[in-house]
Amino acid sequence: MSDALALNLLPGVPADYVFKRLSNAPGKELVSGKFVSANSSAALAANCFGWFHPCAQLLPPFAGVQARYPALSVDIEACVRFPWSGGRHPWLDALVTTERELIGIESKRYEPFRDKKKVDLSSAYDRPVWGDAMQPFEKLRDDLRAGSVCYRYLDAAQLVKHAFGLTTQARSAGLEPILLYLFAEPAMLGERPIPDDAREAHREEIAGFAERVQGADVRFFALSYREWISTWRDEGAVVEHGRRLLTAFAP
Repeated sequence: MSDALALNLLPGVPADYVFKRLSNAPGKELVSGKFVSANSSAALAANCFGWFHPCAQLLPPFAGVQARYPALSVDIEACVRFPWSGGRHPWLDALVTTERELIGIESKRYEPFRDKKKVDLSSAYDRPVWGDAMQPFEKLRDDLRAGSVCYRYLDAAQLVKHAFGLTTQARSAGLEPILLYLFAEPAMLGERPIPDDAREAHREEIAGFAERVQGADVRFFALSYREWISTWRDEGAVVEHGRRLLTAFAP
């Protein structure tokens, strides 16, 4: 493990664990050097959830997300597999298991305001394997392909893929699937200010997405890092971790 990696981890985050998970993930955050960048999006999620890996029971509940806490396990860089062997399978920034739920977290920092969104949904996603309760996501899949629904800030196609992976893995584990979109709202992108109306438009797209997939087997929720961290009050060490996240990453 490199010293550079350790320098980009907050106190209490298990460096060996983070190094192993990132090394096994397809994003190549370590090889590329992106992880140690001050603008790293992966570093925010890894620091936030990596800290809770050895003490999952301390993970604060996600505001507005009904689940049976405490968490039993917290992992970063987790793959949720489709019901077939070949091809690419979705990787989530974090995966939380409770007694009853499987909560997949897709974390965003600068991506909504930086990356051009692509719709890459192959015919493999048309296989009749998702179950009747995933029809809202299947309808959105088709609308995204047709271009009748478009998003500028939200990577909706990625979220659809994550939902399909989550429902498959949760079903095999006998758990209820939840997809949580956890996002930062940075003020700057490099030296360029991010306009308030861009952040508001991002939130509007999130709300529209949530409305479209309502009633599906995978429950969808969205929450900003600041909204969630503001609820961390129970344990002194947890509160301090939250303060360090806000100072280091200004999410």
